[in-house]
This record gives sequence, structure tokens and C-alpha cells, in this order.
Amino acid sequence: MSLITIITVNFNQIKVTEDFLKSVLRNAGDEDIELILVDNGCKVDNEAYFKKIYPEIVYIRSEKNLGFAGGNNLGIRVAKGEYILLLNNDTEITENMIPVLLNEMELNPDIGLISPLILYHEDPQIIQYAGFTEMNYLTGRNRGIGNKEVDHGQYDLDSRETGYCHGAAMMCSKKDLEGAGLMAEDFFLYYEELDWCDKFKKAGKKVWFTGKTRIYHKESMSVGKESIIKTYFMTRNRMLYIRRNTSLLNTIIFSTYYICFACPKQIMSYILKKRLDLIKWVFKGVLWNLTNSKNSAKLGFKI
Repeated sequence: MSLITIITVNFNQIKVTEDFLKSVLRNAGDEDIELILVDNGCKVDNEAYFKKIYPEIVYIRSEKNLGFAGGNNLGIRVAKGEYILLLNNDTEITENMIPVLLNEMELNPDIGLISPLILYHEDPQIIQYAGFTEMNYLTGRNRGIGNKEVDHGQYDLDSRETGYCHGAAMMCSKKDLEGAGLMAEDFFLYYEELDWCDKFKKAGKKVWFTGKTRIYHKESMSVGKESIIKTYFMTRNRMLYIRRNTSLLNTIIFSTYYICFACPKQIMSYILKKRLDLIKWVFKGVLWNLTNSKNSAKLGFKI
């Protein structure tokens, strides 16, 4: 039986993480599991608290907030499993999720990363994720498959290549991860899982979706509130993602489109919403890319 390392990152969500751990206890079945919890940006040591819920947990505490990629990378570096399953702490797994994902990977060795069907926890009949389309590198846009559809089993038999996995639930083998490398920590928040998928593709692996199993995600179905941090990192990282994963010519074409059309459109929407406080963060996101011109695509984040 293969050892599977589950890695989850907690950032000031003690109760949510507690629910996650209980979900793993209920649904992991007879699988051989190593569960690593990274307490990210935590000022208090919560090891004793979490071990009361899941005694065998491997607890890692980082006083500095390392972001999504950095927190998961901490766990990956010490993972012992042959397979690694990254799960958001605001998810709850189902009974057959782990064996189905494992079986799909073992049946098709070309799979580098795989995600299950993701449903909204607040309304489990509504789909959040059933795959992604490929990225349009000239606009930096792609589309979610199945998003907001009512689940009536239309994806239950699907097992196919997809544009990108979803960061809430991704499995890979340790061997393939060593070939692709860790997630790029310069993203900090947003786009890091898309960039990671592209790293697996460049390493000759496929990115996969399966509807044969599912997971429930506590992310709200409503559009997330605009905030300074979201505006800044979404603006900044859309450019960073294109810079890392396309040619210089494509980057120039995209940047022209982005700076001259997409960003002004975003600023206009903030004006109409009377969110003038967010406008400067669009400029800051673009400026970060213009002043950090080092080719991030060449940065190494290997194990």
C-alpha cells in the first residue's frame, strides 16, 4: 500500500482546520496516511490542540506568513509519502476520494497532477470546479468548466486532461514533483497553482480532472469581496504568470493589452463601484512587474 502524505495549511482558522481534520479521520478509511499541518503565520503554538483531534499529525509552525505556495512547500520538503495530496483546510473530503485519485494516477502514469470534482460546501448541489480551459496567453484569461452548474451527475464518469488543477485539492507523485519542482513562492497568493500546473506540463506530465470522486469546499459561492490584498495580488500575479510561462514577444503583446485595456477597464469598474481606495493597488501590481524585471521563469524552486 502506498503512503500518501496529505498537506494542509492553516492561517488563523482553527475551527475550520478542526473540521478538516475530523473529515480526514472519518473518510480516510484504511489508506496509509501521513498528515502534515503547516500552521502558517501563527503567533501561538497550536500543536497540542490539533494533536488532540488527530494524534498522528505532523505539525509544522511558521511564525512568518509564507503564503499558499510557501506554506505547502514547507510540508512538501518533509513529506515521506510516495504520493502527495494538497488539500485546503476549508475542504471536507469524501470516503472514496483518496483511493479514486490514487487509482487514476496509477492507471495513467502520464498524469502529473489531478484534482477531483469540487462542490460548494454551503450548497453541495452546486459545482465549483470540473476542470479549466487552457489559458489564452495573450489575455491571461481562461474559464472554469462546470462552475455554478447544478450537479446532476453530468461529470461523474469524466476522467480527462484539463487545462489546470484547482488549488483546493491536488494530488501528485513525489517522483513527478521532484522533476517539476516546488511551487513558486514569489506569487504568494493567487496564480501559483496555475504556474505549478505549467511546470508539470513542461516536465512532460499531464494535468488531469476526474469526476469519479468529489470534495466539498467552504469557499463562498458569492463573488468574493474586493479588497486591497486581492486587487494587488490578482493584478500583480496575472502579469507575473505570463512572464514566467510565455515568450518575450508574447509577454510584450500581453503587457500592452493588459496595461492599455484590461487595467483601465478594472479601474473604471472601481470608479463605478465607488471603490476608489482600490485604484492605486492596480497601479502597484503593474509597477511591481515593471520594477522586478528579472526573468522569474528562470528562478529555481526545486526540492
